[in-house]
Amino acid sequence: MRSRTPDRLCAEAVDVALAVTREAAGPDAVGEHLGIIAEGDRVVTHFFACEMPAYRGWRWATTLTRASRAKNVTVDETVLLPGTDAVLAPEWVPWSDRLRPGDMGPGDLLPTEADDLRLEPGWLGEEAPSDEDSVAEAPEGPAESTAGQDAEPDGVAVPTIAQIGAVAEEIGMGRARVLSRYGLHTAADRWEERFGAKTPMAQAAPAHCVSCGFLVPIAGSLSQAFGVCANEFSPADGQLVSLAYGCGAHSEAAVMPKTPHPAPMVLDDLHDTEPMPLHPDRHSSVEEGEPAEEDLGHS
Repeated sequence: MRSRTPDRLCAEAVDVALAVTREAAGPDAVGEHLGIIAEGDRVVTHFFACEMPAYRGWRWATTLTRASRAKNVTVDETVLLPGTDAVLAPEWVPWSDRLRPGDMGPGDLLPTEADDLRLEPGWLGEEAPSDEDSVAEAPEGPAESTAGQDAEPDGVAVPTIAQIGAVAEEIGMGRARVLSRYGLHTAADRWEERFGAKTPMAQAAPAHCVSCGFLVPIAGSLSQAFGVCANEFSPADGQLVSLAYGCGAHSEAAVMPKTPHPAPMVLDDLHDTEPMPLHPDRHSSVEEGEPAEEDLGHS
């Protein structure tokens, strides 16, 4: 049990603790004496300020002790400990808790735990039976038929679970694990948050994706609520979108009007008409012999 009263001889040996601390850390790294603490019977720790810039708020701790009935103080250890206002590294967080969407890069591996709630076994079959287990001893004597029960027809082999599993793997259904109901729900909630009906883009859209010609259907149970956008001008191009999502690039948002073309010019070639002068007053004065305004300006 730690003694509440520090040992007198160990507590008074400040110079001894300071000399040992300076020898271990260097004279420039040790500051003023900060105090003592009793670690036990005849065991006292002296604290000195740390002057190193990289360890702000840390302190040197030198522990002194002495044997029973001895007057000589000996050194136990000198360590660097953080103080109350020390700058410390953040608490360690496992990589599985630090990982965020988008952190994966080329060559990175992301193993999944065996009890991952997002996955469940894709096939619960058993291994193929061995030859010894598959050969059963035939009963002696004629087989007795039970009334009211239909016997299996001769020549029909009932497939085993292992055989069914082999066929499922051949047609692409033999995955070891598939999405669980929890995994489906979390994925749907994540996609709904990014491209769902409550987003500002969907609130201002003229129509929903369920009626858009750029929506590509998907397979599985999620096809009832999601699809893939194939409009290069949409903000969700190539993304899984909710059928209730929408944007201004909806295929039926508006019909683009055609560019109007002016009517072709029509010339009247059936009648001989004199050209119409733009300034009749000028034209009449020139015919009467009066000089035009341009001529008067040069005279």
